Amino acid sequence: MGGNEWTMTGPYQEDLAAAFRQAQAQAQAQAQALELVQDDRGFPGLGIVELWQDEAWQEYIATGGTGTVLDFYELVVTEDEVPFVMRPLSRNEVVAWAPDGRPTREQWDAAQRRLLDPIGRGEGRCTVLYREDRPAEVGYWGCPAD
Repeated sequence: MGGNEWTMTGPYQEDLAAAFRQAQAQAQAQAQALELVQDDRGFPGLGIVELWQDEAWQEYIATGGTGTVLDFYELVVTEDEVPFVMRPLSRNEVVAWAPDGRPTREQWDAAQRRLLDPIGRGEGRCTVLYREDRPAEVGYWGCPAD
């Protein structure tokens, strides 16, 4: 397991794949505003889909990555461990730390160490977070591949 685990939240959409792409767009805009503007690492002006088609980007992610949702090329509902794929938690995985199956941001914050411990290199997870019993945002976490 790597030592650079990360967490972040993004906007909620009923379609979790669309919410994931929106979170990636926000992370990319933030990265460009901060680090990639100073050192674009050879990837100027490319969108996330174009980045993942670039072998140099794939190598960059495999040898370090960004420590954000940008390290994953898609969100896939699966119970298999697939590198560089963001995977939503199953209901059983959620109720293990949020018994009603509707985790709040506070429950997610309290469970983060427990959620990060089993994450291996190049793995990412997510779950919907609730506020006042309504979906409010998506919590993402993972570990770079380095």
